[in-house]
Amino acid sequence: MGSLHKFSFVLLMLCFATLGSAQYVKYKDPKQPVAVRVKDLLSRMTLAEKIGQMTQIERENATAEQIAKYFIGSVLSGGGSVPSPRASAQAWQSMVNGMQKGALSTRLGIPIIYGIDAVHGHNNVYKATIFPHNVGLGATRDPALVKRIGEATALEVRATGIPYVFAPCVAVCRDPRWGRCYESYSEDPTVVQSLTTLISGLQGDVPSNDVGRPYVGGSKKVAACAKHYVGDGGTVKGINENNTIIDTRGLMTIHMPPYYNSIIRGVSTVMVSYSSWNGVKMHANHHLITDFLKNKLRFRGFVISDWQGIDRITSPPHLNYSYSIEAGIGAGIDMIMVPYTYTEFIDDLTDQVNKKIIPMSRIDDAVYRILRVKFTMGLFENPFADPSLVDELGKQEHRELAREAVRKSLVLLKNGKSSYSPVLPLPKKAGKILVAGSHADNLGRQCGGWTITWQGQAGNDNVTAGTTILSGIKATVDPSTTVVYSENPDSSVVTGDKYDYAIVVVGEEPYAEGFGDNLTLTIPGTGPTVIQTVCKSIKCVVVLISGRPLVVEPYIDGIDAFVAAWLPGTEGQGVADVLFGDYGFTGKLSRTWFKSVDQLPMNVGDKHYDPLFPFGYGLTTEAHK
Repeated sequence: MGSLHKFSFVLLMLCFATLGSAQYVKYKDPKQPVAVRVKDLLSRMTLAEKIGQMTQIERENATAEQIAKYFIGSVLSGGGSVPSPRASAQAWQSMVNGMQKGALSTRLGIPIIYGIDAVHGHNNVYKATIFPHNVGLGATRDPALVKRIGEATALEVRATGIPYVFAPCVAVCRDPRWGRCYESYSEDPTVVQSLTTLISGLQGDVPSNDVGRPYVGGSKKVAACAKHYVGDGGTVKGINENNTIIDTRGLMTIHMPPYYNSIIRGVSTVMVSYSSWNGVKMHANHHLITDFLKNKLRFRGFVISDWQGIDRITSPPHLNYSYSIEAGIGAGIDMIMVPYTYTEFIDDLTDQVNKKIIPMSRIDDAVYRILRVKFTMGLFENPFADPSLVDELGKQEHRELAREAVRKSLVLLKNGKSSYSPVLPLPKKAGKILVAGSHADNLGRQCGGWTITWQGQAGNDNVTAGTTILSGIKATVDPSTTVVYSENPDSSVVTGDKYDYAIVVVGEEPYAEGFGDNLTLTIPGTGPTVIQTVCKSIKCVVVLISGRPLVVEPYIDGIDAFVAAWLPGTEGQGVADVLFGDYGFTGKLSRTWFKSVDQLPMNVGDKHYDPLFPFGYGLTTEAHK
């Protein structure tokens, strides 16, 4: 009997040991190094689970059930894709958490990474702080300010339960006819490089021993995305998604440098451009994605396609989808943005792997990179939204920061018809002043594209919360000053009363990619008429709201003072702060201001450089003591 008891005891101990080892799962242990966790999890995954991780689908059709069924790795909100109109931070959190529960219910419990465009603040979300677009931030030449904007944006994004943003755009826009030029900090790569500090603001400062590896410093930071790789800002005539014709040296010295800095700062992801380089679609460019970005630059995060990006490898898009999948995955793209037809993508990619058209090693590389980012950012430990952060959305401190950014982004291009009689700063105390123009009292126009909706929209009611420029002026002038507002005054309004001065605010309608491409770059609508009607009779300051330089040479001599305000965002008070001298003008052009579109493309350093206002130009004023 003694031997039998001893045998039973040993058997029981072996059972306990086996049970204990079954309960311990290495990839779920946060004390293990990231590489160990990734390898352990990858070794447990089926092909279906791996391909699911490589698939990013749109919020519209991302139910918890579908996420679980197809092991979906990522969900996104496209421009204007929201849980409901004017959805609260709590509503966003509830939606993201619901999707996350679907992901965590799967066999391996791999969390999704939810992504969104937050290109000038958390711009899809009602009541979020909308910062100036990048073209304005480029004029600040202030890397520390841009880093603080990244920090504020990260908090507002996390307030809605989202851990990943498709920002920053590090394009070097070489032709303002491009409809995305306002997403570029500058035509000069050194300026763009200096403002990759946004990545450090979004993700946190990468530790010195981790330089070059993807890094996200905790649950109040978000994964960033440097885009659009590479040469998106150099297409012929600025046509969106077109061909960038430039030699290797030009590509490497003009368009590539911001990616060096982005990788050093630990950027988690890189998004590929729709455009082509010398006729080769970037989404199919193995040399630049795999050989250069991944192997030579040693980028360790994951590469993501743009919206239906692999579809557009062919013309027309989706003409030969099997080829597009083979070319895109083969080029080195790790996660594919397939907002709607994701089951077709999953089935086709599965078939190609099974037929050994795409090797398993390529799939494993992609999934390894995706998991590395998810582990690094702590998604496995903190997959759900933090309800304590909801009050970060539109926080007053963030609005004050945006107002500061507006002040520093303004570029004064003319101040008086002679240097001896400056017009700015304007006196706060005056009898009567006229404020005119389509953009003076219009929040949607001053925010521009990528605000609430993809293309943006004019108006005040259906946009977001903020302060128009007119409201800022009224809040700044002396209480005794009468402010008269007329959007489109005729000569009877202008001459029928005695005004001390006029402020004319005109500019472009909101737009985003594709719809914003413009070969003429004239001031649209009634803008030119308002400028001429007002400025011929009253001392006038013209404030231009635009995503790029426009044709102003025909009017500049008749204007007393001229301010480029770019697309300032929700905090229009910042414009009034500087017009009336509470702060001085400090901004410098981050783009060359051309005389005529016939000169384009024209950038600083060109042999034929003959601008109206050169790159780096900007008059200064002193703040009133």
